Amino acid sequence: MTLSEAAQTVVARAERDQIAYIDLQFTDITGMVKMVQIPARQLEAAFEHGIWFDGSALEGFARVAESDMFLRPDAATYAVQAWASSTERVARLICDVYTPTGDPYAGDPRGVLRRATEIAAAHHYRYIVSPELEFYLFRPPSGTASPPQAGDHAGYFDVSDSQTQRVRRAITDALEAMGIQIDSAHSEVGDGQHEIDFAPLEALPMADAIMTARLVVRSVARDHGLLATFMPKPLAGIAGSGMHTHQMLTDFNGTNLFADSNDTYGLSALGRTFMAGQLAHARGICAVLAPLVNSYKRLVAGLEAPVYLTWAQLNRAALLRVPRNQPSGRERARVELRCVDPSCNPYLAFAVMLHSGLDGIQQETALPPPAEEELYAFNARRRQMTTLPTSLHEALEALEHSELASTALGLTVFERFLEAKRLEWNDYVLSVSPWELDRYLLNY
Repeated sequence: MTLSEAAQTVVARAERDQIAYIDLQFTDITGMVKMVQIPARQLEAAFEHGIWFDGSALEGFARVAESDMFLRPDAATYAVQAWASSTERVARLICDVYTPTGDPYAGDPRGVLRRATEIAAAHHYRYIVSPELEFYLFRPPSGTASPPQAGDHAGYFDVSDSQTQRVRRAITDALEAMGIQIDSAHSEVGDGQHEIDFAPLEALPMADAIMTARLVVRSVARDHGLLATFMPKPLAGIAGSGMHTHQMLTDFNGTNLFADSNDTYGLSALGRTFMAGQLAHARGICAVLAPLVNSYKRLVAGLEAPVYLTWAQLNRAALLRVPRNQPSGRERARVELRCVDPSCNPYLAFAVMLHSGLDGIQQETALPPPAEEELYAFNARRRQMTTLPTSLHEALEALEHSELASTALGLTVFERFLEAKRLEWNDYVLSVSPWELDRYLLNY
């Protein structure tokens, strides 16, 4: 087999970069990064034949009867891991998963998103996203029963020269060195909470970037004696961490198809039907966007987290928001989905988000009136408003009955995601929390 020009370029770059090892990375259904490391001399073989692994050993992957899987590196994802604390130079390549017959594996989350973007491309759309990745930096707890302590006490957008601010700059430097463009980074509302905002990018490379960022954040934090977590609600009484995601569709020339300078919100008819589709399917896809038991301790009223299936421009409690632009910037119109959290599998999340928006366009779904801040409290009291699920259990019930989610994920991923998350919910239900002991042990 002759190597593609892109693969030959990567092999030459690895030699020029004096790479000793290559990390071949992929993602399981629950969003965990997996990796096979090979010596750099095996790189050509990896491009030619793929690298075998046992899929039956991974969460939600192949069953024993279909365990043989092969990793095929995507040459476009080559990057030197300059952030890794190692004496050897290591590069990474993100891989697609194939079966022994040479077919893409139906249970590969990256393949799920690629298929979704191909559907969009068939309609002459490119799906562009720009996530805001929130996380906490804590000082490592002294024991399993000790709550973690915030790495700093800087407030929202505060100026500080604390250790965590320097760590955040090191994270940004590492991501930029790997070719991931960061628009901005800043302190968030919670003590020790931070946010990294990604420059707009097509959904597939952005999902790759999110997976890389989670590794980089944890690694750099650990090297500085800190604990990084993307847990949506790590402590009671503090702000939760989300991954608000700005979205737009463009044509192949880069023209923003959501923009309409004559509209009050700067939003085109296409953008409105896209939003309407996401509102219509929000309950059915919520388990993919907010996939943990803990996710639903963030999605509660009063914390600038979405609860009702509404949209707005000013109201930050709305599920979907249309950020305001200056008149000269109307071509940058975008739609921000606010229920997504940083624990999600971004390949699956972006896939169901895109499918739901495209369904709204295809069905010409009508967008309901906005729920702005001055009307929001009134509306919430006076009319029945549909809400997001209030627990992972409720979200999984909605997911199971979502035909769109089943189509978007494909039957293999759909069934195994449900199976993995139901096991997680059952483990939670059978556990006894410290709150229950404090409340009931001596009183009943």
